[in-house]
Amino acid sequence: MTDLYITTAIPYVNGAPHLGFATELLQADVLARHARARGCRVWFQTGTDEHSLKNVRAAHSAGCAPTEFVRVNAAQFSALRGPLNLSYDGFVRTSADPRHRPAVERLWRACAAAGDLYRRRYRGLYCVGCEQFVTAADLVDGVCPEHGRRPELVDEDNWFFRLSRYQGHVERLLDSGRLHIEPAHEGRALRQFLATGLKDISVSRSATRAQGWGVPVPGDPEQVVYVWFDALTNYLSGLDYADDGPAFDRYWRGGGDRVHVLGKGVSRFHGVYWPAFLESAGLPAPTHLFVHAYVTVSGHKIGKSLGNALDPVALVARYGTDALRYFLLRYIRTTSDGDFREARLATAIDADLVGGLGNLVRRVTTLLARNAREPWRAPDDDDARAIVEPLSEDVDAEVSRFRLHRGLEAVFAAISKLNRWLTERAPWTEIRSRSEARRAAGLRTLKAAAEALRHVAHQLAPFLPTTSTRILNDLGLEHTRQPTLAWGGQIPVRPATVGPVLFVGPGPVLRGDPPEHSGRSGDI
Repeated sequence: MTDLYITTAIPYVNGAPHLGFATELLQADVLARHARARGCRVWFQTGTDEHSLKNVRAAHSAGCAPTEFVRVNAAQFSALRGPLNLSYDGFVRTSADPRHRPAVERLWRACAAAGDLYRRRYRGLYCVGCEQFVTAADLVDGVCPEHGRRPELVDEDNWFFRLSRYQGHVERLLDSGRLHIEPAHEGRALRQFLATGLKDISVSRSATRAQGWGVPVPGDPEQVVYVWFDALTNYLSGLDYADDGPAFDRYWRGGGDRVHVLGKGVSRFHGVYWPAFLESAGLPAPTHLFVHAYVTVSGHKIGKSLGNALDPVALVARYGTDALRYFLLRYIRTTSDGDFREARLATAIDADLVGGLGNLVRRVTTLLARNAREPWRAPDDDDARAIVEPLSEDVDAEVSRFRLHRGLEAVFAAISKLNRWLTERAPWTEIRSRSEARRAAGLRTLKAAAEALRHVAHQLAPFLPTTSTRILNDLGLEHTRQPTLAWGGQIPVRPATVGPVLFVGPGPVLRGDPPEHSGRSGDI
């Protein structure tokens, strides 16, 4: 059994969770569910990044202490588990989890013991939005292009990490594939950054400027640990790194994969700084970075100040969990920025979920329930098998390359083929025939369709888990975490039944532009 560790980046809690982070959670959830179904032993972790200066300032603007402010907001992030149907195993709050501060201190001391920390004065520009020092070359007309604000001038003593010492190490990780990055263009962007030459970076802030908020630097209470050094350590603290716990041995020091799912805006921290910190501390690097692009809303980047930070919980209440999961996982590509418009979501529900998947399930289960009193058995049918048997290999390949939208695309292409095949066979006509042979042929077609639906349901499980379970239940099948994907490999335990409809269309008021299908020409 292969061990697999999957994490999301952890978000700042200076506001409520928005659709962009919800999408990242869903992407990581698909990876975890897919790996479990393939027999992997998985630990899936997320959490919240709470020791940032922007959290302190947001707390003061709200008129409350940082501790209370981050507690209330962090609860909104952890509460996404239910509405989004997430399967994570661990959630780390960096200001409250008792395992976190000892882990940060241990990593700091390990880097210090390696001779990679030193203190000196620094004067430079600091972007609070990015939580990092920037140079004039990083700015556009003096403004941070990521956050649209001018950085602050900071002059203070800080602890520095000898990042320049690890240029060759990071380059070797990338060149050898020991640190694999998808999509490929994000790996090329990191190589371009490395080509400019790595410089030592500040890894602490004055406790005065941080207003005492953060993990104190070991042995130096005048400084707090830089929020990114602190935050990245959550990937270790959640595994009991400070105590050399068994989870740490299995999922980080063991021989399995260590996968970080993150947005393109923080790839430098994960692909350069983090491997350098780990090497300094004598720890292995992550094996994979899966870097997603941004979710935009009606063509604009999501931002609280813009008033377009859509609430994923409200969208779930309006459309349902699996409907939102479907849209964000299929129509928001992992390889390029994807735009969310509510009209596109509504159209996708009507066209794909109601008219495609829902129609197929309803036709098959209704006819089977009426005409097969005993649990059905999968008959041989070369045409139906040819539609669904390639699915497992196709979905596996796309998921392994973090092209989740293509994985769903393959499943729904099979659904369309099955609907056409069923219409051509027209088993409902044969079942009404007076000929016993024709009635038997029609029933065989229905049973083949049911077996094809079983394959579809199992491939949908990582993406639309509730829908998958409901389809299996309607077919009289037991849900299993590790399904048998051979034709006829699972025997129904009861006759097919007709359950409630899987999806209900949102109605004509909300229908708008057709969803933009993620065609191959736009992918890397």
